[in-house]
Amino acid sequence: MCGISGIIGSGFNRDLLSKMIEIQQHRGPDSSGEYVRDGACLGHNRLSIIDLSEAANQPFFDTTERYIIVFNGEIYNYLELKSELEYNFKTNSDTEVLLAAYIKWGKDCLHKLNGMFSFAIWDSTEKKLFAARDRFGVKPLYYHHSEETFYFASEIKTLHAAGVQKAPNEKVWASYFVYGSYGMPNETFWKDIHQLPGGHWLEFENNQIKIEKWYVFEEEIKKYQKKKSYDAVKSEYTALLKDSIELRFRSDVPVGFNVSGGLDSSALLAFVNLLGKEKSNINAYTFFTNDKRYDELPWVEEMISLTKNPLKRVLLQAKEVKELAKKINSYQDEPYGGLPTLAYSKIFQKAREDGVLVLLDGQGMDEQWAGYDYYVKKTGSLIQGVNRSPFRKNVLSDYLINLAEKPAYPKPFEDDLLNLQFRDLFYTKIPRALRFNDRISMTYGTELREPFLDYRLVELAFSQPIEYKIKAGVQKSMLREIVSEYLSDSISYAPKRPLQTPQREWLCKELKDFVWQEINDIEHSKFANWFDIKSLKQEYNSFLEGDNDSSFHIWQWINFNMLNK
Repeated sequence: MCGISGIIGSGFNRDLLSKMIEIQQHRGPDSSGEYVRDGACLGHNRLSIIDLSEAANQPFFDTTERYIIVFNGEIYNYLELKSELEYNFKTNSDTEVLLAAYIKWGKDCLHKLNGMFSFAIWDSTEKKLFAARDRFGVKPLYYHHSEETFYFASEIKTLHAAGVQKAPNEKVWASYFVYGSYGMPNETFWKDIHQLPGGHWLEFENNQIKIEKWYVFEEEIKKYQKKKSYDAVKSEYTALLKDSIELRFRSDVPVGFNVSGGLDSSALLAFVNLLGKEKSNINAYTFFTNDKRYDELPWVEEMISLTKNPLKRVLLQAKEVKELAKKINSYQDEPYGGLPTLAYSKIFQKAREDGVLVLLDGQGMDEQWAGYDYYVKKTGSLIQGVNRSPFRKNVLSDYLINLAEKPAYPKPFEDDLLNLQFRDLFYTKIPRALRFNDRISMTYGTELREPFLDYRLVELAFSQPIEYKIKAGVQKSMLREIVSEYLSDSISYAPKRPLQTPQREWLCKELKDFVWQEINDIEHSKFANWFDIKSLKQEYNSFLEGDNDSSFHIWQWINFNMLNK
Protein backbone atom coordinates (compact mmCIF):
# COMPACT_ATOMS: atom_id res chain seq x y z
CA MET A 1 0.00 0.00 0.00
CA CYS A 2 1.61 3.18 -1.14
CA GLY A 3 1.34 6.53 -2.84
CA ILE A 4 2.15 7.12 -6.50
CA SER A 5 2.68 10.34 -8.42
CA GLY A 6 4.00 11.50 -11.75
CA ILE A 7 4.53 14.26 -14.29
CA ILE A 8 4.71 13.35 -17.97
CA GLY A 9 5.42 15.85 -20.75
CA SER A 10 7.08 19.18 -21.26
CA GLY A 11 6.34 20.34 -17.71
CA PHE A 12 8.28 17.56 -16.01
CA ASN A 13 10.14 18.95 -13.04
CA ARG A 14 12.17 17.19 -10.33
CA ASP A 15 11.50 19.84 -7.68
CA LEU A 16 7.77 19.62 -8.29
CA LEU A 17 7.87 15.84 -8.13
CA SER A 18 9.75 16.00 -4.82
CA LYS A 19 6.98 18.19 -3.45
CA MET A 20 4.34 15.69 -4.60
CA ILE A 21 6.22 12.83 -2.96
CA GLU A 22 6.48 14.79 0.28
CA ILE A 23 2.74 15.55 0.34
CA GLN A 24 1.94 11.83 0.13
CA GLN A 25 4.49 10.65 2.67
CA HIS A 26 1.78 9.39 5.05
CA ARG A 27 0.77 6.84 2.40
CA GLY A 28 4.22 5.28 2.43
CA PRO A 29 6.37 6.14 5.44
CA ASP A 30 8.97 3.39 4.88
CA SER A 31 10.78 4.80 1.83
CA SER A 32 10.37 7.14 -1.11
CA GLY A 33 11.88 7.17 -4.57
CA GLU A 34 11.83 9.02 -7.85
CA TYR A 35 12.57 8.55 -11.52
CA VAL A 36 13.34 11.67 -13.57
CA ARG A 37 14.42 11.19 -17.16
CA ASP A 38 13.47 12.08 -20.74
CA GLY A 39 10.25 13.97 -20.10
CA ALA A 40 8.97 11.69 -17.37
CA CYS A 41 8.89 11.98 -13.59
CA LEU A 42 7.60 9.12 -11.45
CA GLY A 43 7.36 9.26 -7.66
CA HIS A 44 6.63 6.66 -5.02
CA ASN A 45 5.97 6.47 -1.28
CA ARG A 46 6.29 2.94 0.06
CA LEU A 47 4.49 1.18 2.86
CA SER A 48 6.36 -2.12 2.99
CA ILE A 49 4.00 -5.10 3.22
CA ILE A 50 5.38 -7.83 0.93
CA ASP A 51 9.16 -8.28 0.52
CA LEU A 52 10.41 -5.72 3.01
CA SER A 53 13.85 -5.47 1.38
CA GLU A 54 15.18 -2.34 -0.29
CA ALA A 55 15.34 -4.29 -3.56
CA ALA A 56 11.54 -4.00 -3.78
CA ASN A 57 11.53 -0.20 -3.46
CA GLN A 58 9.98 1.85 -6.25
CA PRO A 59 10.04 3.23 -8.91
CA PHE A 60 10.85 -0.31 -10.02
CA PHE A 61 12.64 -1.23 -13.27
CA ASP A 62 12.34 -4.38 -15.33
CA THR A 63 15.55 -6.27 -16.15
CA THR A 64 16.05 -4.29 -19.39
CA GLU A 65 15.26 -0.95 -17.68
CA ARG A 66 12.84 -0.14 -20.49
CA TYR A 67 9.77 -0.27 -18.23
CA ILE A 68 9.42 1.58 -14.93
CA ILE A 69 6.46 1.03 -12.60
CA VAL A 70 4.97 2.82 -9.62
CA PHE A 71 2.31 0.75 -7.91
CA ASN A 72 -0.16 1.23 -5.07
CA GLY A 73 -1.96 -1.81 -3.70
CA GLU A 74 -1.55 -5.56 -3.52
CA ILE A 75 -1.79 -8.37 -6.06
CA TYR A 76 -3.07 -11.16 -3.84
CA ASN A 77 -2.54 -13.95 -6.37
CA TYR A 78 1.02 -12.87 -7.19
CA LEU A 79 2.50 -16.24 -6.26
CA GLU A 80 0.22 -18.05 -8.70
CA LEU A 81 1.01 -15.55 -11.45
CA LYS A 82 4.71 -15.80 -10.71
CA SER A 83 4.62 -19.52 -11.45
CA GLU A 84 3.15 -18.77 -14.91
CA LEU A 85 5.80 -16.23 -15.87
CA GLU A 86 9.15 -17.05 -17.41
CA TYR A 87 11.05 -14.15 -15.95
CA ASN A 88 14.32 -13.66 -14.09
CA PHE A 89 12.87 -12.38 -10.82
CA LYS A 90 15.24 -10.53 -8.50
CA THR A 91 12.78 -9.88 -5.62
CA ASN A 92 9.93 -11.62 -3.82
CA SER A 93 7.59 -8.67 -4.36
CA ASP A 94 4.21 -8.54 -6.05
CA THR A 95 5.38 -5.33 -7.76
CA GLU A 96 7.87 -7.24 -9.88
CA VAL A 97 5.25 -9.88 -10.71
CA LEU A 98 2.85 -7.15 -11.84
CA LEU A 99 5.47 -5.57 -14.08
CA ALA A 100 6.47 -8.94 -15.55
CA ALA A 101 2.79 -9.74 -16.19
CA TYR A 102 2.35 -6.49 -18.09
CA ILE A 103 5.49 -7.12 -20.16
CA LYS A 104 4.23 -10.60 -21.11
CA TRP A 105 0.50 -10.05 -21.54
CA GLY A 106 0.12 -6.29 -22.02
CA LYS A 107 -3.29 -4.87 -21.06
CA ASP A 108 -4.70 -8.39 -20.84
CA CYS A 109 -2.74 -8.89 -17.62
CA LEU A 110 -5.45 -6.90 -15.84
CA HIS A 111 -7.93 -9.77 -16.18
CA LYS A 112 -5.47 -12.11 -14.46
CA LEU A 113 -5.04 -9.92 -11.39
CA ASN A 114 -6.87 -10.59 -8.15
CA GLY A 115 -6.13 -7.57 -6.04
CA MET A 116 -6.56 -3.90 -5.29
CA PHE A 117 -4.37 -1.65 -7.37
CA SER A 118 -3.64 1.57 -9.13
CA PHE A 119 -0.38 1.65 -11.03
CA ALA A 120 1.44 3.48 -13.80
CA ILE A 121 4.07 2.03 -16.13
CA TRP A 122 6.34 4.24 -18.20
CA ASP A 123 7.68 2.80 -21.45
CA SER A 124 10.94 4.71 -21.82
CA THR A 125 11.39 3.50 -25.42
CA GLU A 126 7.93 4.32 -26.78
CA LYS A 127 7.55 7.34 -24.45
CA LYS A 128 4.14 6.11 -23.38
CA LEU A 129 2.42 5.89 -19.98
CA PHE A 130 -0.01 3.11 -19.14
CA ALA A 131 -2.09 3.32 -15.95
CA ALA A 132 -4.94 1.24 -14.53
CA ARG A 133 -7.22 0.77 -11.53
CA ASP A 134 -8.66 -2.39 -10.03
CA ARG A 135 -12.17 -3.60 -10.82
CA PHE A 136 -14.01 -1.79 -8.03
CA GLY A 137 -11.63 1.15 -7.59
CA VAL A 138 -10.31 0.21 -4.15
CA LYS A 139 -7.10 2.16 -4.81
CA PRO A 140 -7.30 5.74 -6.16
CA LEU A 141 -5.81 7.47 -9.18
CA TYR A 142 -6.35 11.18 -9.89
CA TYR A 143 -5.05 13.16 -12.84
CA HIS A 144 -4.86 16.58 -14.47
CA HIS A 145 -3.99 17.39 -18.08
CA SER A 146 -2.71 20.90 -18.73
CA GLU A 147 -1.37 22.02 -22.11
CA GLU A 148 1.42 19.52 -22.82
CA THR A 149 1.75 17.96 -19.37
CA PHE A 150 -0.05 15.10 -17.64
CA TYR A 151 -0.02 14.91 -13.84
CA PHE A 152 -1.24 11.96 -11.75
CA ALA A 153 -1.29 11.09 -8.04
CA SER A 154 -2.96 8.99 -5.37
CA GLU A 155 -4.52 12.03 -3.71
CA ILE A 156 -6.12 15.26 -4.85
CA LYS A 157 -4.06 17.47 -2.56
CA THR A 158 -0.95 16.21 -4.35
CA LEU A 159 -2.17 17.69 -7.62
CA HIS A 160 -2.98 20.96 -5.88
CA ALA A 161 0.59 20.94 -4.54
CA ALA A 162 1.78 20.42 -8.11
CA GLY A 163 0.19 23.70 -9.10
CA VAL A 164 -3.37 22.82 -10.08
CA GLN A 165 -5.55 25.65 -8.77
CA LYS A 166 -7.78 24.62 -5.86
CA ALA A 167 -11.21 25.65 -7.08
CA PRO A 168 -14.48 23.83 -6.35
CA ASN A 169 -16.28 21.89 -9.05
CA GLU A 170 -19.54 23.74 -8.51
CA LYS A 171 -21.79 21.23 -10.30
CA VAL A 172 -20.55 18.35 -8.16
CA TRP A 173 -20.94 20.35 -4.94
CA ALA A 174 -24.43 21.48 -5.96
CA SER A 175 -25.51 17.90 -6.72
CA TYR A 176 -24.06 16.79 -3.38
CA PHE A 177 -26.18 19.30 -1.46
CA VAL A 178 -29.37 18.74 -3.46
CA TYR A 179 -29.24 15.00 -4.14
CA GLY A 180 -26.49 13.62 -1.90
CA SER A 181 -24.45 12.61 -4.94
CA TYR A 182 -20.68 12.32 -4.58
CA GLY A 183 -20.16 12.71 -8.32
CA MET A 184 -19.84 10.22 -11.15
CA PRO A 185 -16.89 7.78 -11.22
CA ASN A 186 -14.71 10.12 -13.31
CA GLU A 187 -15.51 13.28 -11.33
CA THR A 188 -14.14 14.95 -8.22
CA PHE A 189 -15.28 17.89 -6.10
CA TRP A 190 -12.44 19.98 -7.54
CA LYS A 191 -12.23 21.75 -10.86
CA ASP A 192 -9.88 20.28 -13.51
CA ILE A 193 -9.05 17.23 -11.39
CA HIS A 194 -10.42 13.93 -12.63
CA GLN A 195 -10.28 10.37 -11.40
CA LEU A 196 -9.72 7.29 -13.47
CA PRO A 197 -12.81 5.16 -12.75
CA GLY A 198 -12.40 1.72 -11.24
CA GLY A 199 -12.07 -1.01 -13.86
CA HIS A 200 -10.56 1.38 -16.44
CA TRP A 201 -7.12 1.84 -17.97
CA LEU A 202 -5.50 4.98 -19.33
CA GLU A 203 -2.78 5.65 -21.88
CA PHE A 204 -0.95 8.93 -22.33
CA GLU A 205 1.12 9.32 -25.49
CA ASN A 206 1.94 12.31 -27.71
CA ASN A 207 -0.02 14.55 -25.34
CA GLN A 208 -3.19 12.52 -25.90
CA ILE A 209 -5.20 10.67 -23.25
CA LYS A 210 -7.03 7.46 -24.09
CA ILE A 211 -9.27 5.79 -21.50
CA GLU A 212 -11.07 2.47 -21.83
CA LYS A 213 -13.13 0.26 -19.57
CA TRP A 214 -11.41 -3.10 -19.08
CA TYR A 215 -13.72 -4.66 -16.49
CA VAL A 216 -17.22 -4.89 -17.95
CA PHE A 217 -19.20 -6.31 -15.06
CA GLU A 218 -22.39 -6.73 -17.07
CA GLU A 219 -20.58 -9.02 -19.48
CA GLU A 220 -18.90 -11.00 -16.72
CA ILE A 221 -22.29 -11.69 -15.14
CA LYS A 222 -23.45 -13.41 -18.32
CA LYS A 223 -21.07 -16.27 -17.51
CA TYR A 224 -23.36 -17.18 -14.61
CA GLN A 225 -26.61 -17.47 -16.59
CA LYS A 226 -26.97 -21.21 -15.99
CA LYS A 227 -28.85 -21.57 -12.71
CA LYS A 228 -27.27 -23.82 -10.08
CA SER A 229 -28.97 -25.38 -7.10
CA TYR A 230 -29.09 -23.45 -3.84
CA ASP A 231 -26.78 -25.95 -2.15
CA ALA A 232 -24.30 -25.89 -5.05
CA VAL A 233 -24.06 -22.09 -4.93
CA LYS A 234 -23.74 -22.16 -1.15
CA SER A 235 -20.87 -24.64 -1.36
CA GLU A 236 -19.09 -22.73 -4.14
CA TYR A 237 -19.47 -19.38 -2.37
CA THR A 238 -18.18 -20.79 0.92
CA ALA A 239 -15.09 -22.20 -0.79
CA LEU A 240 -14.40 -18.90 -2.54
CA LEU A 241 -14.88 -16.98 0.70
CA LYS A 242 -12.28 -19.11 2.44
CA ASP A 243 -9.88 -18.66 -0.46
CA SER A 244 -10.41 -14.91 -0.65
CA ILE A 245 -9.60 -14.43 3.04
CA GLU A 246 -6.63 -16.79 2.82
CA LEU A 247 -5.19 -14.79 -0.09
CA ARG A 248 -5.53 -11.57 1.87
CA PHE A 249 -3.45 -12.94 4.69
CA ARG A 250 -0.38 -12.91 2.44
CA SER A 251 1.80 -10.37 4.18
CA ASP A 252 5.25 -9.97 5.65
CA VAL A 253 3.89 -7.76 8.44
CA PRO A 254 1.24 -8.41 11.14
CA VAL A 255 -2.42 -8.62 10.08
CA GLY A 256 -5.56 -7.78 12.09
CA PHE A 257 -9.22 -7.20 11.29
CA ASN A 258 -12.06 -4.80 12.05
CA VAL A 259 -15.34 -5.96 13.55
CA SER A 260 -18.75 -4.49 14.25
CA GLY A 261 -21.86 -6.23 15.50
CA GLY A 262 -23.23 -6.97 12.05
CA LEU A 263 -23.51 -10.06 9.89
CA ASP A 264 -20.63 -9.09 7.60
CA SER A 265 -18.20 -8.80 10.48
CA SER A 266 -19.55 -12.07 11.83
CA ALA A 267 -18.70 -13.74 8.53
CA LEU A 268 -15.21 -12.26 8.56
CA LEU A 269 -14.61 -13.31 12.15
CA ALA A 270 -15.85 -16.85 11.54
CA PHE A 271 -13.77 -17.45 8.42
CA VAL A 272 -10.60 -15.84 9.75
CA ASN A 273 -10.73 -18.32 12.59
CA LEU A 274 -11.14 -21.25 10.21
CA LEU A 275 -7.73 -20.56 8.71
CA GLY A 276 -5.64 -22.00 11.53
CA LYS A 277 -4.51 -21.44 15.08
CA GLU A 278 -1.91 -18.81 14.21
CA LYS A 279 -4.64 -16.62 12.71
CA SER A 280 -7.09 -17.12 15.56
CA ASN A 281 -4.79 -15.11 17.80
CA ILE A 282 -4.71 -11.97 15.65
CA ASN A 283 -6.11 -8.69 16.94
CA ALA A 284 -9.69 -7.67 16.31
CA TYR A 285 -10.49 -3.94 16.43
CA THR A 286 -13.78 -2.13 17.06
CA PHE A 287 -14.87 1.35 18.07
CA PHE A 288 -17.45 2.57 20.58
CA THR A 289 -18.73 5.91 21.93
CA ASN A 290 -20.07 4.95 25.38
CA ASP A 291 -23.63 5.44 24.13
CA LYS A 292 -25.66 2.25 24.54
CA ARG A 293 -28.21 3.38 21.96
CA TYR A 294 -25.63 3.06 19.20
CA ASP A 295 -22.63 1.08 20.37
CA GLU A 296 -22.29 -2.38 18.89
CA LEU A 297 -19.83 -3.44 21.57
CA PRO A 298 -22.19 -5.96 23.25
CA TRP A 299 -22.65 -7.84 19.95
CA VAL A 300 -18.94 -7.65 19.18
CA GLU A 301 -18.03 -9.01 22.61
CA GLU A 302 -20.53 -11.85 22.18
CA MET A 303 -18.91 -12.75 18.85
CA ILE A 304 -15.38 -12.53 20.19
CA SER A 305 -16.28 -14.68 23.20
CA LEU A 306 -16.69 -17.57 20.77
CA THR A 307 -13.33 -17.18 19.05
CA LYS A 308 -11.20 -15.64 21.83
CA ASN A 309 -9.41 -13.19 19.53
CA PRO A 310 -7.72 -10.32 21.38
CA LEU A 311 -10.20 -7.42 21.13
CA LYS A 312 -8.92 -3.84 20.93
CA ARG A 313 -11.65 -1.35 21.82
CA VAL A 314 -11.22 2.22 20.55
CA LEU A 315 -13.25 5.04 22.10
CA LEU A 316 -14.46 8.16 20.26
CA GLN A 317 -15.50 11.04 22.51
CA ALA A 318 -17.38 14.20 21.57
CA LYS A 319 -14.54 16.41 22.81
CA GLU A 320 -12.23 14.91 20.16
CA VAL A 321 -14.46 15.55 17.17
CA LYS A 322 -13.50 19.13 16.31
CA GLU A 323 -9.75 18.54 16.06
CA LEU A 324 -10.08 15.06 14.63
CA ALA A 325 -12.47 16.33 11.93
CA LYS A 326 -9.92 18.97 10.93
CA LYS A 327 -7.22 16.32 10.63
CA ILE A 328 -9.30 13.82 8.67
CA ASN A 329 -10.61 16.58 6.37
CA SER A 330 -7.05 17.42 5.43
CA TYR A 331 -6.48 13.81 4.34
CA GLN A 332 -9.86 13.11 2.75
CA ASP A 333 -9.81 16.09 0.30
CA GLU A 334 -13.53 15.53 -0.42
CA PRO A 335 -16.70 15.13 1.68
CA TYR A 336 -16.87 12.00 3.82
CA GLY A 337 -19.36 10.16 5.98
CA GLY A 338 -19.43 11.97 9.30
CA LEU A 339 -18.67 10.77 12.82
CA PRO A 340 -18.60 7.04 11.95
CA THR A 341 -15.67 7.79 9.63
CA LEU A 342 -13.90 9.65 12.44
CA ALA A 343 -14.48 6.77 14.84
CA TYR A 344 -13.28 4.27 12.25
CA SER A 345 -10.12 6.31 11.68
CA LYS A 346 -9.11 5.79 15.30
CA ILE A 347 -8.96 2.05 14.69
CA PHE A 348 -6.14 2.53 12.18
CA GLN A 349 -4.30 4.83 14.54
CA LYS A 350 -4.50 2.16 17.25
CA ALA A 351 -3.45 -0.61 14.85
CA ARG A 352 -0.37 1.36 13.77
CA GLU A 353 0.54 1.89 17.44
CA ASP A 354 0.21 -1.88 17.95
CA GLY A 355 2.45 -2.61 14.97
CA VAL A 356 -0.45 -4.12 13.01
CA LEU A 357 -0.03 -2.69 9.51
CA VAL A 358 -2.69 -4.67 7.61
CA LEU A 359 -6.37 -4.77 8.55
CA LEU A 360 -9.25 -6.66 6.94
CA ASP A 361 -12.85 -5.46 7.02
CA GLY A 362 -16.26 -6.59 5.79
CA GLN A 363 -17.14 -4.10 3.05
CA GLY A 364 -19.21 -5.34 0.12
CA MET A 365 -21.65 -7.97 1.39
CA ASP A 366 -24.78 -5.79 1.35
CA GLU A 367 -24.28 -4.85 -2.27
CA GLN A 368 -23.72 -8.38 -3.54
CA TRP A 369 -26.37 -10.10 -1.38
CA ALA A 370 -29.04 -7.34 -1.42
CA GLY A 371 -28.73 -6.45 2.24
CA TYR A 372 -30.02 -2.86 2.36
CA ASP A 373 -33.61 -2.17 3.42
CA TYR A 374 -34.37 -0.11 0.34
CA TYR A 375 -33.76 -3.14 -1.87
CA VAL A 376 -37.07 -4.51 -0.60
CA LYS A 377 -38.87 -1.41 0.68
CA LYS A 378 -38.12 0.57 -2.50
CA THR A 379 -37.73 3.86 -0.64
CA GLY A 380 -34.98 5.00 -3.00
CA SER A 381 -33.01 6.62 -0.17
CA LEU A 382 -29.35 5.68 0.18
CA ILE A 383 -29.37 6.56 3.88
CA GLN A 384 -30.95 3.97 6.15
CA GLY A 385 -32.84 4.71 9.34
CA VAL A 386 -34.32 8.08 8.31
CA ASN A 387 -37.87 9.01 7.33
CA ARG A 388 -37.56 12.56 6.02
CA SER A 389 -35.21 13.51 3.19
CA PRO A 390 -31.66 13.96 4.57
CA PHE A 391 -31.06 16.90 2.20
CA ARG A 392 -32.09 20.54 2.70
CA LYS A 393 -32.43 22.18 -0.70
CA ASN A 394 -34.15 25.18 0.91
CA VAL A 395 -30.89 26.44 2.46
CA LEU A 396 -29.26 26.83 -0.96
CA SER A 397 -29.28 29.85 -3.23
CA ASP A 398 -31.01 29.71 -6.61
CA TYR A 399 -27.54 29.99 -8.16
CA LEU A 400 -26.40 26.69 -6.65
CA ILE A 401 -29.71 24.87 -7.11
CA ASN A 402 -29.63 25.65 -10.83
CA LEU A 403 -26.22 23.99 -11.08
CA ALA A 404 -27.37 20.75 -9.47
CA GLU A 405 -27.86 17.74 -11.72
CA LYS A 406 -29.78 14.72 -10.56
CA PRO A 407 -27.57 11.70 -11.16
CA ALA A 408 -28.78 9.19 -13.74
CA TYR A 409 -27.27 5.77 -13.33
CA PRO A 410 -27.09 3.02 -15.98
CA LYS A 411 -29.61 0.19 -15.79
CA PRO A 412 -27.97 -2.64 -17.70
CA PHE A 413 -30.21 -5.38 -16.29
CA GLU A 414 -33.90 -6.15 -16.78
CA ASP A 415 -34.34 -6.75 -13.05
CA ASP A 416 -34.82 -3.65 -10.86
CA LEU A 417 -33.07 -5.23 -7.87
CA LEU A 418 -29.98 -6.01 -9.95
CA ASN A 419 -29.89 -2.43 -11.21
CA LEU A 420 -29.98 -1.12 -7.63
CA GLN A 421 -27.18 -3.47 -6.65
CA PHE A 422 -25.21 -2.43 -9.74
CA ARG A 423 -25.67 1.24 -8.88
CA ASP A 424 -24.43 0.70 -5.34
CA LEU A 425 -21.40 -1.32 -6.46
CA PHE A 426 -20.12 1.08 -9.08
CA TYR A 427 -21.70 4.51 -8.51
CA THR A 428 -22.80 5.12 -4.91
CA LYS A 429 -22.24 3.00 -1.81
CA ILE A 430 -19.03 1.14 -2.60
CA PRO A 431 -17.11 3.97 -4.35
CA ARG A 432 -17.69 6.42 -1.51
CA ALA A 433 -16.97 3.88 1.25
CA LEU A 434 -13.75 2.81 -0.48
CA ARG A 435 -12.61 6.42 -0.76
CA PHE A 436 -13.39 7.20 2.88
CA ASN A 437 -11.62 4.06 4.03
CA ASP A 438 -8.55 4.38 1.81
CA ARG A 439 -7.87 7.86 3.16
CA ILE A 440 -8.33 7.05 6.84
CA SER A 441 -6.21 3.90 6.65
CA MET A 442 -3.45 5.70 4.77
CA THR A 443 -3.59 8.64 7.19
CA TYR A 444 -1.87 6.35 9.67
CA GLY A 445 0.27 4.38 7.22
CA THR A 446 -1.79 1.20 7.41
CA GLU A 447 -3.25 -1.04 4.73
CA LEU A 448 -6.93 -1.97 4.51
CA ARG A 449 -7.97 -5.10 2.60
CA GLU A 450 -11.51 -5.96 1.50
CA PRO A 451 -11.86 -9.77 1.19
CA PHE A 452 -15.58 -9.61 0.38
CA LEU A 453 -14.86 -7.47 -2.68
CA ASP A 454 -12.97 -10.29 -4.34
CA TYR A 455 -14.48 -10.08 -7.83
CA ARG A 456 -15.21 -13.83 -7.83
CA LEU A 457 -17.44 -13.48 -4.77
CA VAL A 458 -19.21 -10.39 -6.05
CA GLU A 459 -19.96 -11.88 -9.45
CA LEU A 460 -21.21 -15.18 -8.02
CA ALA A 461 -23.50 -13.62 -5.38
CA PHE A 462 -24.77 -10.82 -7.64
CA SER A 463 -25.80 -13.26 -10.37
CA GLN A 464 -27.99 -15.41 -8.13
CA PRO A 465 -31.81 -15.29 -8.28
CA ILE A 466 -33.61 -13.16 -5.73
CA GLU A 467 -34.84 -16.20 -3.78
CA TYR A 468 -31.20 -17.04 -2.97
CA LYS A 469 -30.65 -13.53 -1.62
CA ILE A 470 -33.94 -12.86 0.16
CA LYS A 471 -35.79 -15.81 1.69
CA ALA A 472 -39.03 -15.49 3.66
CA GLY A 473 -38.34 -11.77 3.97
CA VAL A 474 -34.84 -12.32 5.39
CA GLN A 475 -32.14 -10.48 3.44
CA LYS A 476 -28.69 -11.97 2.74
CA SER A 477 -30.31 -15.31 3.56
CA MET A 478 -27.67 -17.57 2.02
CA LEU A 479 -24.86 -15.69 3.75
CA ARG A 480 -26.72 -15.98 7.07
CA GLU A 481 -27.02 -19.73 6.59
CA ILE A 482 -23.31 -20.02 5.85
CA VAL A 483 -22.31 -18.01 8.93
CA SER A 484 -24.79 -19.83 11.21
CA GLU A 485 -22.74 -22.99 10.74
CA TYR A 486 -19.88 -21.32 12.62
CA LEU A 487 -21.55 -18.78 14.94
CA SER A 488 -24.80 -18.65 16.90
CA ASP A 489 -28.15 -17.80 15.27
CA SER A 490 -28.44 -14.72 17.51
CA ILE A 491 -25.39 -13.34 15.68
CA SER A 492 -26.05 -14.73 12.20
CA TYR A 493 -29.67 -13.54 12.14
CA ALA A 494 -29.25 -10.24 13.98
CA PRO A 495 -31.03 -7.32 12.25
CA LYS A 496 -29.02 -4.69 10.42
CA ARG A 497 -28.20 -1.64 12.55
CA PRO A 498 -27.56 1.39 10.27
CA LEU A 499 -26.59 3.96 12.92
CA GLN A 500 -23.20 3.66 14.58
CA THR A 501 -22.55 6.87 16.51
CA PRO A 502 -24.57 9.49 18.42
CA GLN A 503 -23.87 12.02 15.65
CA ARG A 504 -27.39 13.43 15.85
CA GLU A 505 -27.21 13.96 19.62
CA TRP A 506 -23.68 15.36 19.67
CA LEU A 507 -24.45 17.86 16.91
CA CYS A 508 -27.39 19.04 19.03
CA LYS A 509 -25.58 19.29 22.34
CA GLU A 510 -21.86 18.68 22.89
CA LEU A 511 -20.90 20.00 19.44
CA LYS A 512 -23.44 22.81 19.19
CA ASP A 513 -20.84 25.58 19.48
CA PHE A 514 -18.70 23.86 16.88
CA VAL A 515 -21.63 23.72 14.43
CA TRP A 516 -22.51 27.39 14.96
CA GLN A 517 -18.88 28.32 14.36
CA GLU A 518 -18.89 26.50 11.01
CA ILE A 519 -22.21 28.09 9.99
CA ASN A 520 -20.91 31.55 10.87
CA ASP A 521 -17.76 30.84 8.88
CA ILE A 522 -19.91 30.04 5.83
CA GLU A 523 -21.81 33.29 6.26
CA HIS A 524 -18.58 35.29 6.12
CA SER A 525 -16.85 33.22 3.45
CA LYS A 526 -16.55 33.71 -0.32
CA PHE A 527 -19.14 30.94 -0.68
CA ALA A 528 -21.91 32.77 1.18
CA ASN A 529 -23.69 33.30 -2.17
CA TRP A 530 -24.17 29.53 -2.42
CA PHE A 531 -26.56 29.61 0.53
CA ASP A 532 -29.63 31.30 1.92
CA ILE A 533 -27.95 32.06 5.24
CA LYS A 534 -31.22 32.86 7.02
CA SER A 535 -32.70 29.50 6.04
CA LEU A 536 -29.45 27.76 6.96
CA LYS A 537 -29.65 29.12 10.50
CA GLN A 538 -33.37 28.36 10.75
CA GLU A 539 -32.75 24.76 9.74
CA TYR A 540 -30.12 24.33 12.42
CA ASN A 541 -32.43 25.87 15.02
CA SER A 542 -35.14 23.44 13.95
CA PHE A 543 -32.64 20.63 14.33
CA LEU A 544 -31.85 21.80 17.87
CA GLU A 545 -35.59 21.95 18.64
CA GLY A 546 -36.13 18.32 17.66
CA ASP A 547 -36.37 18.11 13.86
CA ASN A 548 -33.39 15.79 13.84
CA ASP A 549 -34.53 12.58 12.18
CA SER A 550 -31.40 13.02 10.06
CA SER A 551 -28.19 14.87 10.81
CA PHE A 552 -26.61 14.36 7.40
CA HIS A 553 -27.42 17.90 6.20
CA ILE A 554 -25.70 19.38 9.26
CA TRP A 555 -22.61 17.30 8.54
CA GLN A 556 -22.69 18.44 4.89
CA TRP A 557 -22.35 22.08 5.96
CA ILE A 558 -19.54 21.35 8.42
CA ASN A 559 -17.68 19.21 5.92
CA PHE A 560 -18.06 21.78 3.15
CA ASN A 561 -16.78 24.66 5.22
CA MET A 562 -13.76 22.78 6.56
CA LEU A 563 -12.76 21.61 3.07
CA ASN A 564 -13.08 25.05 1.53
CA LYS A 565 -11.26 27.15 4.13
